[in-house]
Amino acid sequence: MTNKAARNLFIFGSLFFFVIFLGLTVDTMNQIDGRAPEITKDVDAGKMVWQKYDCIGCHTILGNGSYFAPDMTKIVEQKPAGYLKQFLMDPRGVNPKAAMPKLGISSQEADQLLAFLTWISKVDTNGWPPKPILAAAASVAGQPQSRGQQVYQSQGCSACHSIKGIGGTSGPDLTKVGANGKDAEWHVKHLKDPHSVNPKSAMPAYGGVPEADLKELAAYLVTLK
Repeated sequence: MTNKAARNLFIFGSLFFFVIFLGLTVDTMNQIDGRAPEITKDVDAGKMVWQKYDCIGCHTILGNGSYFAPDMTKIVEQKPAGYLKQFLMDPRGVNPKAAMPKLGISSQEADQLLAFLTWISKVDTNGWPPKPILAAAASVAGQPQSRGQQVYQSQGCSACHSIKGIGGTSGPDLTKVGANGKDAEWHVKHLKDPHSVNPKSAMPAYGGVPEADLKELAAYLVTLK
């Protein structure tokens, strides 16, 4: 091969692959807007709140941060928004054992931070972090689940509550909730409107759940002794 041919091969080969690279870049950029969650003003403001209170100093998000406190990447999929907002503003008012101090987060800042965390939760992380272990309604192996146990699972109660050591710790342990003297009617009322029986409750209302399901769940809870 002559020097001229080698030079032409280099020049035209470089141009050819540059055009391919440029085309792939343009195609990727055109897809990003359609694949990425929309960034709103509240999401932007929420990111500023995240930085203002140095949340990353204790929490991780998308693999970045500290490991002193729970990962926040998918937190809005694991806890009700009403609970999270109340917890952000007054952690120990919701859970006296909470390690997180009261930071002075306002109601507006909490909403903005939740908007940011909701945006983060929509990022495709290929299944990471793993979903938490959820309670199988503390059923006994080999025995069919009652309708109340099925409702307990379908409504995600185990994301906040635990039964026999399985489930979340954000809400009260329900292992012996049936021994507290509250009847099924009280539980139905509590499920429909937690604030009606406990004004400081961080639990969201489940008034939209069919009445029959609430009664089945309440009947199940009073058996936990």
